[in-house]
Amino acid sequence: MNTPEKLSEIHQPVMLAEIAECFAAVPGGVVVDATFGYGGHSLAILNANPDLQILGLDQDGESIANAEKMIVSDPKFKNRLTVRRARFDRLDDVLKQLSIEEISGALFDLGVSSPQLDVAARGFSYRNDGPLDMRMDQSGELSADDVVNRYDEAELANLIRANSDERFARRIAAAIVAARPIKSTCHLAEVVVAAIPAPARRTGGHPAKRTFQAIRIEVNNELEILGHALEQAIEATKVGGRVAVLSYHSGENRIVKQVFADSERDDSKSVEVSPFVHESRSGVRRTRRVRAPKQPSNHEQASNRRAKSARLRVIEKTLIGAGN
Repeated sequence: MNTPEKLSEIHQPVMLAEIAECFAAVPGGVVVDATFGYGGHSLAILNANPDLQILGLDQDGESIANAEKMIVSDPKFKNRLTVRRARFDRLDDVLKQLSIEEISGALFDLGVSSPQLDVAARGFSYRNDGPLDMRMDQSGELSADDVVNRYDEAELANLIRANSDERFARRIAAAIVAARPIKSTCHLAEVVVAAIPAPARRTGGHPAKRTFQAIRIEVNNELEILGHALEQAIEATKVGGRVAVLSYHSGENRIVKQVFADSERDDSKSVEVSPFVHESRSGVRRTRRVRAPKQPSNHEQASNRRAKSARLRVIEKTLIGAGN
């Protein structure tokens, strides 16, 4: 049985030290790990602040089963870790079920986890052959097979462009439709690679990466639920608490940036400011500008492939009228 410490080593959570630092000084209580995965970030948060407990959410049944083993295998987690199988936009519902009125913060590590990529049968990988699945919640109705083999060409082109900024979206969509039926991830990857001009294949990583990302986002409805989930987390966070988001592509980053900015401008509730991202000036009227999000160190980007595109934004709940 893998221990939590072992799992965090295997799966290389992105920006682990920065996440631990972010939550080290929040007030005691419950931090929601809205994308629990294999618990690496949660372990770091618990180690950084002995006054915190973790509520882990994940729609992947395998991740929840593993988390339950973590609780049983190590007594120190029994009173500090609770997990529920739920998509993160159900945060409010889960908090009500557990009679939790306020949280000390929340973490969202967006995208697909390393274990999901490594298991070919989950269908996320363009390197390992598997079925066209890509469902984070394996009870979900829509799969990658539905998207790849049933969407019309215009729908495919639009979602590939919108979900991954792929400049050859139209060519890729046409190639996918022409190659149907596509039966596996490697077959799909071959079709995508062939549709991209040769010079463009030589830069920017695997040529199929963006298309796979776009299809995964469509299957799991990731962008549509993100904004609402972040709003729930910010609303539930107590004064002094923080909400942190690790995003991996421009679509996610735009949504996070917008939700945070909207929260800062909302004078009807506590003012939120971000220690890593936003600057403000004290006064009756507060002016703000948004800086670039925090990125992983060069060393981490070199040692962890998933970290290369990561961007960290953090927002902190403060009292109305509090100056900085």
